Amino acid sequence: MADIPEVLFVCTHNAGRSQMAAAILDHDAAGRVRVTSAGSQPAEHLNPAVVQAMAEVGLDISGEFPKRLTTDKVKAADIVVTMGCGDACPVYPGKRYLDWDLPDPAGLALAEVRPIREEIQRRVAALLADIESGSTPPTA
Repeated sequence: MADIPEVLFVCTHNAGRSQMAAAILDHDAAGRVRVTSAGSQPAEHLNPAVVQAMAEVGLDISGEFPKRLTTDKVKAADIVVTMGCGDACPVYPGKRYLDWDLPDPAGLALAEVRPIREEIQRRVAALLADIESGSTPPTA
């Protein structure tokens, strides 16, 4: 298992962007990457529009819940992808950090969440291709 890279997706509430990215990468990588997600200020539950948007692409995240970002989660990750958590994410030498500037889906309708999901799908596909090729992931 030590040869399997671990990716941590982080956003503020762990109720939208990071949950979508984690579900997409977990599905697409099919066991070739360990995936976790967390939030610097986790919400009480997932964004319902995000759950619905993911269901539209065949990914059921309704059983997920927001998780708190911890130092141990960052230490365990090989790649940390932040999505609007600012300075709340601890930085450790030897980790690869990416910052994906994506709109927060909090309070958005399903139609407004879909383009965010699609952009996350695009970025996750590029990240997975980079991981599998052994190259450095893109920074945006």
